[in-house]
Amino acid sequence: MDFELNEDQIAFADMARAFAQNELEPHAGEWDLEAIFPVDVLRKAGELGFCGLYTPEEVGGLGLSRLDASIIFEQLSMGCTSTTAYITIHNMVSWMVSSFGGPAVIEQWGEGLASGQLLGSYCLTEPNAGSDAASLKTTARLEGDHYVLNGSKIFISGAGSTDVLVVMARTGGEGASGISAFAIDAKSEGISYGRKEDKMGWNCQPTRMITFEDVRVPAANLLAQEGEGFKIAMKGLDGGRINIATCSVGTAQQALNKAREYMLERKQFGKRLADFQALQFRLADMQTELVAARQMVRLAASKLDNGHPDATTYCAMAKRFATDVCYNICDEALQLYGGNGYIKEYPMERYLRDTRVHRILEGTNEVMRLIISRRVLAEGAAEL
Repeated sequence: MDFELNEDQIAFADMARAFAQNELEPHAGEWDLEAIFPVDVLRKAGELGFCGLYTPEEVGGLGLSRLDASIIFEQLSMGCTSTTAYITIHNMVSWMVSSFGGPAVIEQWGEGLASGQLLGSYCLTEPNAGSDAASLKTTARLEGDHYVLNGSKIFISGAGSTDVLVVMARTGGEGASGISAFAIDAKSEGISYGRKEDKMGWNCQPTRMITFEDVRVPAANLLAQEGEGFKIAMKGLDGGRINIATCSVGTAQQALNKAREYMLERKQFGKRLADFQALQFRLADMQTELVAARQMVRLAASKLDNGHPDATTYCAMAKRFATDVCYNICDEALQLYGGNGYIKEYPMERYLRDTRVHRILEGTNEVMRLIISRRVLAEGAAEL
């Protein structure tokens, strides 16, 4: 294996780093405090291709690998965790629409999503279907040349401010095989949006409940075939787990960078913090764990790109490990700041708040352990 980035990947990283430094980091604190969804900046990100990273080129995307996308997301998340996390969700919507949509769907929304001119939301979770996504209750009943949707979704990022919804709904019987996926105009008649949730973190992207009441969706808006929605969702979640783990890695890197700078400047008892061996050791452990998390995430991305039979397990391991470890790194970085780390004049508390949810979404880390242990305990299982 070659752990070094190639020339293209270095160029992508440099471009993303510059965007993060110029367009995201200077405003991230204000966006968090004022709960501003920076649509104009998202459009700028789209102009650079960041809204269609692995959307096929023929639809207007960059057609990059998941590893390439991870390298870009890491740099972006160093500027603003929450905004980057939304960009990863949008990329999943763009990829699903362009990869599984029919000609009419792709013509209507493909290029707009890939360019960031249109924004997307992904609608899977329901009030009674979180970790157990296969038990979702939203229904889609075929009536002539339209499906009629009824039900509700919760914790939907961007809801109320986006243009396209990818919705998982039940067209058949119970269980995963009865679920289908649809691309839906977010302003369709019968769709209503709940209040914006007041959250611990991720404050610069709105999160709302969506209710569907007899929403008529053209049959052509079905993605792939009836009954294939859950498979699409699971494919999306493999990539989503890499993406959200990457957001944790990038945020932890930025927290570590700022902690290092603080230790070199701050003095106590007549010495720089950097001169205390106990704090040096703490920094060394943070750096070691960060590198381990990054390499695990990139390994999982490579497995997914290459269609490895255990790609799902690797994605689960990377998500579990990186989101836990990187949250702890942010916590340690805040501790190195002392009381200053706890006030909003410094970004440390925001890093901690924004990375906390990464251990819950895209499948909780408890569910990741379930996926991993089932693979390890499977009869006749070979070593990973």
